[in-house]
Formats: sequence, structure tokens, C-alpha cells
Amino acid sequence: MPTARYRRGIRLCHDVLMFIVTTNDVPGYRITQVLGEVMGLTVRSTDFGQSFTAGFRALGGGEIPEYTQVMYESRQVVMGRMWAEAQQRGANAIVAMRFDTGSIGTFSEVCGYGTAVVVEPLAAPAPPASV
Repeated sequence: MPTARYRRGIRLCHDVLMFIVTTNDVPGYRITQVLGEVMGLTVRSTDFGQSFTAGFRALGGGEIPEYTQVMYESRQVVMGRMWAEAQQRGANAIVAMRFDTGSIGTFSEVCGYGTAVVVEPLAAPAPPASV
């Protein structure tokens, strides 16, 4: 899977820019083509040590860092998979991106999905005419 860096809502992966936004459009750009839904999915579990430690932490209440880390990593994985699917379709942006989570027994499922689109910058406004 490609490694990625983020910069203000833009995902840069192997020097390919892709906007991934939760809005229905990208400010300053117009959608010229809709390529369809894209998604990334993962089902994860914690290892025995994480589960054991997390069980003790749960007794005291508060955040459980072991589970937080699993969920954070899961979101990164699904973003990468969704990005790769959109890139394969020829998209340079994903709009209306959402996460969904669930559980299957003791496993956690994370899904990221959105609409792959092609965007292009809006034309710069013309400078005012001189009098």
C-alpha cells in the first residue's frame, strides 16, 4: 500500500495530489466528472497483550490508548485503500468522504467511503478593466 502525507485536506501519495474532503465540493474547484463511489475497508483486532492491558485500563475508566491506536491505524489504512481505488479510476479528488465503524464479534470494522471525482480549478477572475 502506498505511503501518504497530508497537507491541509490534500493527500499526497507518491507525489500524486488528491483532495479528500467531507464536503460535497472542493472550494475553488469545479467537478467535471463523477466516477462513482470508492471505499476502503478493514477489520482489525488487538493482540493478546493489548487486550489484556486494555482490560485493566477499562476498570479505571477513561481513554484506552491501545484501542485508540487500533482505530487510528484502521482509519489510515482505509484512507489509503480508498485513495488507491479513486486513483485507479482516474480521480483527483474524493468528495463527501465519511467513516463508518462496526463490530463483528470481538473485531472492529472501519470503512471509509466517498465519491471519486475529477476537479479542475475555477478560472481566476479577470482583473478590472482600466479606465
